[in-house]
Amino acid sequence: MKKQRVLVVLTSLSLLVSAFATSAVLAKSTTVGVKSVQKVQHLGTTRISGGQKITGPNQNAGEVRPEPELEAALDSQSIKAAHSTSRVPSNMAPRPAVFPVVDATGTTHFDGISHFVQRTAGTGSYTNTQFSLEPPDQGLCVGNGFVVETVNTVIRVRTNGGATAGAAMPLNDFFNLAPEIIRANPLVFGDFSSDPKCYYDAPTGRFFVSVLQIDTDSASGDFGDHAKTLIAVSKTSDPTGDWWLFGVDATDDGTNGTPSHPGCPCYGDQPLIGADATGFYVTTNEFPIHNAGFNGAMVYAFSKAGLEAGTLGTVTSFHQPTLAEGQAYSLQPTTTPQGASSASANGGTEYFLSALEFTGGLDNRIALWSMTNTSSLSSTPSLNMQVSIVGSEIYGAPATMLQRSGSTPLAALIKSKLAPAALGVKSTAVPIAPINSNDDRMNQAIYLNGHVWGALNTRVKSPTGAVRTGIAWFNVSAASATMSSQGYVAVQNDNVVFPSVAANAAGDVLVGYTLLGLDYYPSAAFTWLAGGHATGSVRAVKWGNGPQDGFTGYIPEDPIDGGVARWGDYSAAVADASGDFWFATETINQSCSFSTFLSDTTCGGTRTIFANWGTTIGKVAH
Repeated sequence: MKKQRVLVVLTSLSLLVSAFATSAVLAKSTTVGVKSVQKVQHLGTTRISGGQKITGPNQNAGEVRPEPELEAALDSQSIKAAHSTSRVPSNMAPRPAVFPVVDATGTTHFDGISHFVQRTAGTGSYTNTQFSLEPPDQGLCVGNGFVVETVNTVIRVRTNGGATAGAAMPLNDFFNLAPEIIRANPLVFGDFSSDPKCYYDAPTGRFFVSVLQIDTDSASGDFGDHAKTLIAVSKTSDPTGDWWLFGVDATDDGTNGTPSHPGCPCYGDQPLIGADATGFYVTTNEFPIHNAGFNGAMVYAFSKAGLEAGTLGTVTSFHQPTLAEGQAYSLQPTTTPQGASSASANGGTEYFLSALEFTGGLDNRIALWSMTNTSSLSSTPSLNMQVSIVGSEIYGAPATMLQRSGSTPLAALIKSKLAPAALGVKSTAVPIAPINSNDDRMNQAIYLNGHVWGALNTRVKSPTGAVRTGIAWFNVSAASATMSSQGYVAVQNDNVVFPSVAANAAGDVLVGYTLLGLDYYPSAAFTWLAGGHATGSVRAVKWGNGPQDGFTGYIPEDPIDGGVARWGDYSAAVADASGDFWFATETINQSCSFSTFLSDTTCGGTRTIFANWGTTIGKVAH
């Protein structure tokens, strides 16, 4: 039987809200996790190279692949099952002040990787081997005059001015994996890869890229019995040069020196990355490959020097750090802005932030994790991990987002008499798809001058009571594990979603995200949180040009997602050496009429028949 929480009725709603907003029992310095040592596999070297062959999409059974956390619905249910019920009553969703939307399109910005670029990337044996994928998971790192973007299963290098330093390259090619699919007769399936992240380490001038990998059956495309977390590290400060490749076996079924965890073979979902002075850190959520279940978070601590030298042989891991509410999930490692210092207390400390609520309800606490003695990673690792619970503003499961109406050629094609021949589906009228805001897990986290910053999606209510999605942000004092400041970003009647926080050494803090709703096509925007800037506005850098019109939003093409379109699971933001900010987020950068679409399903190289998502990279002067 589940325990029920009994609330004492106070004399007013305001007192009740105050009680929930300020109550926090801190569990400080609680040692967590099962520590072990695992092998690091050396996988050779690679180089970002190759070109892009522009071809029309190949209409066959091997064309589309949803790009959730494999099976997002099953994974979400598995995490929910590992957690207790909501702490805060559902009628207490936050009602923050709304921000005005400001036209900031004069800010430097350029189009990032689009679905068309991702689908058509590749040359040689990788030509025409990419799936149509949704949503675009996005990584971004900036350093030494280069901008490296990783979206879904491609990587591309650009200069700070936006010029391409090389065409987009399939990540399977970059990581020396088999092509995603070879469109022969019969089809040949290759490695599944997903969830890229990117980081530039300013003190050493090296770039890092991570991705998850799962073996597949070459004939059926079904997942196999082995998985890895892959890491690439540039050998120099030039990302167009050679990179080291490493892999950590994430199978965790007792084979190949891995620990034996329930339900495995497993994979490490959505690798999240961070770094301090001596360590590079990856956290994952561990799920069985073939069964339902959730084994909690995995935390890996690598010697940064060992990775950069290409000599690292082992990694220290922490398995299943837990909270009173259940298994911990999505621990966001911190990075430190260029020009600032990493935490040096307790022999070096790497901090992580995570949310506590995953049941579809509300909470008023987050978790601050600390891994201490990280300086030992440069010699003989001797690490410990602790957690503190921090009282916070109320946040919780975000709302599905409605779209502004506009041209949706794929929806029109599904409705038309051409659908059976063009798509292999029955002609069906489909509505403009709402967009999924996923959940309220913690997004990108930053350590700066004794404080840890983070943000997440949250359910909010307008003054009229309408439910929509906003952003909750947090600034935690690392030493005391208390909240220094916090707040919301919200707009009237519309949504802001998938935030990434960045800071510079001067103390300026920015959050980048997507703005969308009944009034705005999906647009790139940001808000200042701290520093010498006016806060309290949503500044739109790039206006969207039309609604999302991808296959995940239409049941005939993707019944798994139930007619709710997938959106980027995360965005990215970072400050460069000069203190200027870069952020990347999903946007819709094109609009195409149905008649144009029928004569050219690429709409002039702006989309494919199955998806029209794009991304925008903005540069904001400090």
